[in-house]
Amino acid sequence: MNDIVMLLLQAVLLVLGFVMLVKGADWFVEGVAGIAEKFGIPQLVIGLTIVAMGTSAPEAAVSITSALKGNAGITVGNVVGSNIMNVLVILGLTAVITNLAVQQSTVRYELPFMLVISIILVVMGMGDNTISFMEGIILWALFILYLTYLFIMAKKKKEEPEEEKARPMWQLLLLGIIGAVLVVWGADITVDAASNIAKFFGMSDRLIGLTIVALGTSLPELVTSVTAAKKGKADIAIGNIVGSNVFNILFVVGTTALVTPVVFESKFIIDSLVAFGAGVLLWLGVFKNRELRRSGGMVMLLAYCGYFVYLLLG
Repeated sequence: MNDIVMLLLQAVLLVLGFVMLVKGADWFVEGVAGIAEKFGIPQLVIGLTIVAMGTSAPEAAVSITSALKGNAGITVGNVVGSNIMNVLVILGLTAVITNLAVQQSTVRYELPFMLVISIILVVMGMGDNTISFMEGIILWALFILYLTYLFIMAKKKKEEPEEEKARPMWQLLLLGIIGAVLVVWGADITVDAASNIAKFFGMSDRLIGLTIVALGTSLPELVTSVTAAKKGKADIAIGNIVGSNVFNILFVVGTTALVTPVVFESKFIIDSLVAFGAGVLLWLGVFKNRELRRSGGMVMLLAYCGYFVYLLLG
């Protein structure tokens, strides 16, 4: 009886987490997009930076906290699982809802950069099955390089702010802050509840890390991307995912490696290559038409189904 009560409680918390995520993401997108327009900053840049970092906060919190508790092994599974889910599930679902236009700079620079650092992560991990302190410094150096590129791009692409129907700055800031808090808090509640439910049904730690925890920490990206797309801000949707994946590898893994060596078990090599393959699939899907269409979204969702079957059988 106690087990049933616990299960019902976790189910209620799971629903509560989803509600917080949905409303939080809605306010967060509205707040940061409004601030971006007031300062003439392109939506793409906001998506690649503020929105990406804000929605990646759960991955950072989970990974860095785990490292401080002496359990850095969860970092790679969390990051790789989230990156796979970000591209195949989140962009897949978003593209099924609406076609997503992709800017030329994303196809030429940001996506290839994401693919390069995905391979760098695999190479670092294959060496001695750990990401060392020095490798953490390298990842952080690449992160600073990435931020520098975004800063230069923002200066070149500055847009005229839209004055019509604009909210006051204090309202936009409040919306963004409250939205971010709800997104991160909602993700935390959702991850805990989903993990407890998964353990109740006897799922393995690896499966939980690559699926349930990855989904939970990727829920902000999912809700934010879908919300942005439905509001006609596709640049935030695409930029959010690319920026989140870059942030996950360079900042989350890099910072965790500075705290303690990050365990990179050999079985994560295949998962990391799947993450790379997902990025290639996205790049191919948008290369010709500069747009991720419904057909491309369906292919991505089918690809994730195949990966999920592999995890279950493994």
